[in-house]
Amino acid sequence: QVQLVESGGGLVQAGGSLRLSCVASGRTFSGYVMGWFRQAPTKEREFVGATSWTGSSTRYADSVKGRFTISRDNAKNTMYLQMNSLEPEDTAVYYCAADSKFDDSWYSHFRGSWGQGTQVIVSS
Repeated sequence: QVQLVESGGGLVQAGGSLRLSCVASGRTFSGYVMGWFRQAPTKEREFVGATSWTGSSTRYADSVKGRFTISRDNAKNTMYLQMNSLEPEDTAVYYCAADSKFDDSWYSHFRGSWGQGTQVIVSS
């Protein structure tokens, strides 16, 4: 099992940017598919994006495509989520996630490891 710790959340105005970080420990980081989910108040947790263990393949939810970028530094056991052009609808708790592969479970009934989450609030 890999342990995940997120940081970098906070309050930002609409149109602004934030960068979230996720530090992994406990297992070989480079062997994992890493990604992000988010959960807004009264809504279900939703997939934001994920990156392969090399970082060469990344996919995003349509709602964040073109605004959010996922990257990873395997030497630092760290993954990042760069969020630009933030909108009030992006307000949520953001969770780091890891699993040995990317499959349909990332879109529902995710079975991998979670972090504790970091709050992002975008004011209008």
